[in-house]
Amino acid sequence: MVTAPDMDMARRLAKAALEAKLAACANIVPAVESHYWWEGKLEQSDELLLIFKTRQELLPNLERTVREIHPYDTPDFVALPLTAGSRKYLAWLEDNT
Repeated sequence: MVTAPDMDMARRLAKAALEAKLAACANIVPAVESHYWWEGKLEQSDELLLIFKTRQELLPNLERTVREIHPYDTPDFVALPLTAGSRKYLAWLEDNT
């Protein structure tokens, strides 16, 4: 999962990951309101959430790609384990990354 400041940046990140075959799919979820600590202050901002569908072994390259493009000093890059899924979908994910 990666947050982005606006739709243009979210689309740039999605396109870069997909073109490099680092993700099989990127979902862009609009209208996320983020509350967080930054440099000792409580902050709030409107963001978008990208959900990348990928394989664990591609995470380092995906993170590198995100960091190269992302405007934030410390972009949100969080990976959650995939514990189950349909065989057909998981095969599609494998075939497209």
